Amino acid sequence: MACCLCCLFFSGQKVVSQTCVVSTVGLCDPAVDVSTETEVVNETFNEPNGITTIETTTDTITTVTTSNEDSGDILSSSSGFVTSSKEGDMDSDWGGEGPASMPSGSTCGDLGTDKCAEITGSGNNTSTMGVAGMGTTFKNTINLSSLSIDNGGKVNYTIKVSKEDASDRIYMHLTGYDGSTSTFSGTDILSESGVNSGYASYTGGFNFGGNLTSLIVEIGGRDINLAVGPMFDDVTVNVLYNVVNTIITQNITTIETFIALNIGGGDVVIDIAEDIFEHNDVVEVDGITIIEPMKGPDNATYDSVEIELNAPVIEAINIKMDTQTQGGDTNVYAEAKQEASIEAQLEVKAEPKETVIVKVKAVEEEVVEVVEVVKEEVIVKKEAEEEKPVEKAVVKKQVVKKNTQKQKQKVANKIVKDMGSKGRYDDANQFKTLMIMSVLADNKSFFSNQTALVDTVKLFSDDRVPDGVIDDNNMALFLMRYGADASMTALLDRQYR
Repeated sequence: MACCLCCLFFSGQKVVSQTCVVSTVGLCDPAVDVSTETEVVNETFNEPNGITTIETTTDTITTVTTSNEDSGDILSSSSGFVTSSKEGDMDSDWGGEGPASMPSGSTCGDLGTDKCAEITGSGNNTSTMGVAGMGTTFKNTINLSSLSIDNGGKVNYTIKVSKEDASDRIYMHLTGYDGSTSTFSGTDILSESGVNSGYASYTGGFNFGGNLTSLIVEIGGRDINLAVGPMFDDVTVNVLYNVVNTIITQNITTIETFIALNIGGGDVVIDIAEDIFEHNDVVEVDGITIIEPMKGPDNATYDSVEIELNAPVIEAINIKMDTQTQGGDTNVYAEAKQEASIEAQLEVKAEPKETVIVKVKAVEEEVVEVVEVVKEEVIVKKEAEEEKPVEKAVVKKQVVKKNTQKQKQKVANKIVKDMGSKGRYDDANQFKTLMIMSVLADNKSFFSNQTALVDTVKLFSDDRVPDGVIDDNNMALFLMRYGADASMTALLDRQYR
């Protein structure tokens, strides 16, 4: 039954920088924020033949990119937020509170000859947007929901004002909404009573946070002397807002490790591992572990291995020679250097004898014959003679011949087999195996001392080209240059022809 163990590890690494969040008021610095969260899960399974460990690493990478976007002038009809009657060029009255005028020509002064807006109300009231000291207002409401502003930003404005009466006043007021909820409200007094500002251009802005779905622009003031009130023209409003893009990616890496248990196998696996490390050098190169065989000793040489491979392979064949009796006569055949036959009547007194003939496989004819005569007493009956001992000759031939390449291979296989499964890791056996391969390949010169290269005497000369100027051969230069040109021209002409 398999068991599972699960371990969970968390680690986090974050790149810290200014991060734009919903609570941010104003513009964020453009940035790229990257955060990495690592989750490591280890699962262990106990199996009958080993232990399996699965390590799963999940890297969650969050990339947050913050940028600033510009809506453009929302008081221009080309932006799509207002109609031509609500543009900031003040060719039309926006509507609002109190009396107002839309003069043109020289009345607008430095504002241009086209139309401009004039504040003519002398009241001292509080506007619907909460600004005190108001006699006249111009009010414009703009829908900004298409921009999907939800991370704060800033609203900037510009306006041109002409105020000739120091006792008059004029202001710019902006209110932002998230639905029906006010997100920010700001008022700038462009020119207060008591200041003869004349013609001037004003810029300003207000920060906001969170969402922004609509904006109310209110321009107001009062005319005290009821002569020429404060005038304004060329109003622009730009919304700068933060855009935050978040990209989440995951990298999942799985590593499965199996540890085999030597259950029921004895110490075979362990012994083999020990032999490997005992007879091999374990080195580390550039962080990589390499197992290299140790250098073999000099106890095995080409000549010694060659003698061992030429050892004869002996095959023994047993031949049973039986004495046979038929009609009182016994035929006895003895093999000698020359064949001879003797007929006699034999009465066998002993058991059948067994002779072994040794045969040696060979190629080259180096033959040595050995004849052994074995005396054996038997009773020979002749019709008119007495019993006499007779000698029976048995010939044993032994032929010694050199082994063939096939027989050498057979001897080599036996030598390697006798090393055993464990002994093959022995450095001496490894070296001996290399010698066997060399003998079988008949490459004795592989282990011979190599002839050292001898440097050629006086390969380089001490002679030097004398200093000085080598005179030009003008004729040779002429022939080389113009002759080559002529040859090339002839070649090209021949090609095209």
